[in-house]
Amino acid sequence: MKIALDPFMHRHLSLEELPSKVKELGYDWIELSPRGDFLEWFKAPRVFPDRIKSFKKALKDADVGIATLLPMYRWASNDEDERKAAVKHWKRAIEIAVEMEVDTMNSEFGRGPHPDKGTCYCCHTGSMIEACEDAWWRSMDELVPIFEREGINLHIEPHPEDWVETLQPSVDLIRTVNSDRVKFLYCTPHTFYFGDDTVAMLKECADVLAHVHIADTFNHKASSGLRYIINPPGSTARVHQHLNIGQGEVPWDDFYRTLAEIGFDGIMTACVFAWEEKADESGTFMRAEMQRYIDKYFD
Repeated sequence: MKIALDPFMHRHLSLEELPSKVKELGYDWIELSPRGDFLEWFKAPRVFPDRIKSFKKALKDADVGIATLLPMYRWASNDEDERKAAVKHWKRAIEIAVEMEVDTMNSEFGRGPHPDKGTCYCCHTGSMIEACEDAWWRSMDELVPIFEREGINLHIEPHPEDWVETLQPSVDLIRTVNSDRVKFLYCTPHTFYFGDDTVAMLKECADVLAHVHIADTFNHKASSGLRYIINPPGSTARVHQHLNIGQGEVPWDDFYRTLAEIGFDGIMTACVFAWEEKADESGTFMRAEMQRYIDKYFD
């Protein structure tokens, strides 16, 4: 099992400073999420040979590896120009993964054109789900052969506000891709968007589960929908959090016990975003808590 840190809360550090910070917090692996000087959100990668060389040196010096790169591109956009641009950026990101000697990438099913175009559609109107799913399949038709040729794994998660944000049909979509290189990512802070029964959901996705994100969250559906109170009344805004373990309502004993039962041996990433002012403390705490649960439930 690879235990990694998503260092988004440390993105103020340079790429060269990042590996030593990750090591200081107790991690041997990085899940490199979007940042302006590498894989920028939705835009072409800001990557060139000298940057790769200096980053690889910093990783080697700190004895830290990249478990996975996390690009975010609009591969499910129903705007064909936008989708084609996303696929182009994906192809370059795969080249970068190969150059960095990284064997895994992960991403989300995608929000289509939102937020730059249109409004949130997935759970409120459903009006663009079909178009975005069709666009995603076109992108997968182009990209999966490249992942397979290059020996790169792709782990995909549904995300609140994506065209698919629940465990199903996400898991069946991944099975339908029918590639050993394409697997499912279970993101615990999205638990209550996925469904209500953590044990049943983990068992349901066990055959394609390769990656978990670890952070806590509240059940936004609890207390008659009043766990979070949003003003003005009737607002369509929804909330989810990425908190330290123990600050929300994810059933951690159920989660880790079931991971052990299904024989999980993939990537486990701490992805807390709520405490930038306490980023070091959060990173250290999460590493210790993840290890505590692993020691408790895994042989």
